[in-house]
Amino acid sequence: MKSTTKKAPAKAKKVFSEDELEAMQAAKAERKKGKDVDLEPDLLAKVAELKGLDREIAEKLHKIVKAAGPSLKPKTWYGMPAYADANDKIVCFFTPAGKFKSRYASFGFNEAAKLDDGNMWPTSFALTKLGDAEEKKIAALVKKAVG
Repeated sequence: MKSTTKKAPAKAKKVFSEDELEAMQAAKAERKKGKDVDLEPDLLAKVAELKGLDREIAEKLHKIVKAAGPSLKPKTWYGMPAYADANDKIVCFFTPAGKFKSRYASFGFNEAAKLDDGNMWPTSFALTKLGDAEEKKIAALVKKAVG
């Protein structure tokens, strides 16, 4: 005999966090702007929204990337500071610690970066502060990434 009692519907599990949903909405808005628009003001506005160490690191990274990779176009990517090549492919990006409540920020590179080195190479770096040594290393990586 089959039971006639009905079970309560299961609670839907959240697949994405509010921060992830916000990042996806930002990406959608970014795509609508097109690739021939100066998006540096958007990047600077996102940096200005950051707090504390995230803002300090993002401001320094912006100066480093602009100097080391002058051909890269500043823009935002999922609502975060990023830099694209002439084909509008993201080469490098900054993920603030506060964005996803992480214990460290990160600076990363995508496939468009020319960093290939053997069978394995790093594509993302954790940042807890940005001193002279880190600035020099990032500048060298950005120069190599641009090619």
